[in-house]
Amino acid sequence: MWTNLKNGKQYIGSSNNLKIRFSQYFNVNYLIRNPTMAICCALIKHKYQNFSLIILEYCEVSELLIREKHYWGILTPEYNISQDPTAPMSGRKHSNKTKTKISDAHIGLKKGENHHNYGQTLSDETRNKITLSMPSSIKIEVIDSKNNTTTSYDSINEAARALNINNARIVMYFSRNQKSLIKVSILLIKYS
Repeated sequence: MWTNLKNGKQYIGSSNNLKIRFSQYFNVNYLIRNPTMAICCALIKHKYQNFSLIILEYCEVSELLIREKHYWGILTPEYNISQDPTAPMSGRKHSNKTKTKISDAHIGLKKGENHHNYGQTLSDETRNKITLSMPSSIKIEVIDSKNNTTTSYDSINEAARALNINNARIVMYFSRNQKSLIKVSILLIKYS
C-alpha cells in the first residue's frame, strides 16, 4: 500500500511477483508511460520521499484479488480508480465521443506518434523534477552494526557506491523488507 504523506491518499495493489512490481513503480519511465494510473502520476508529482510503502499481507496467489478487495473495502484508497480489483473495467464505459477520439487518434499514425508526449521537448525544469523523483535521488540512512554508526546518503546510487554494491540491491532490500544485506554489516537502511 502506497500512502501519500502529504495528503493521506492511498493506493492498494497486489502482485504475484513483487520484484517485477517494485521494479515498475521504482522506474520513472514506467510511471511516465502510465499516465492513466493515478498512483503513477502521484509518485511523479509528489516524489517518492513523500510516500510510505507498506506490505499489508503476504498470501497465496489464488487469494491475491480477494485480499486486495478486502483492504479496498476497509481503506477506500483514493488512487485506485477501479471499484473492483477482480474486474478493473467493471462499471466503466467510454462515451461515444471518447470512442471517436480514440479511434481518430490511431488512424494513420506510426508507432509512437500517438503518445501524448510525442515530438515534445521537455523543459529543464520538467527534466529536473523527473530526476528528483527518481528512486536514486531518495535520501537514505545506513546503520553499520559493527561500528554502531549511522551514515546519511543523498541517493541510493551514492550509498551503493560507498558500500560497493549494486544500487538494485538496495531497492530489493526495501521490496523484500530485509533485515540485512549480504557482504555488508548493515542492520537497517531507511528513507530519511
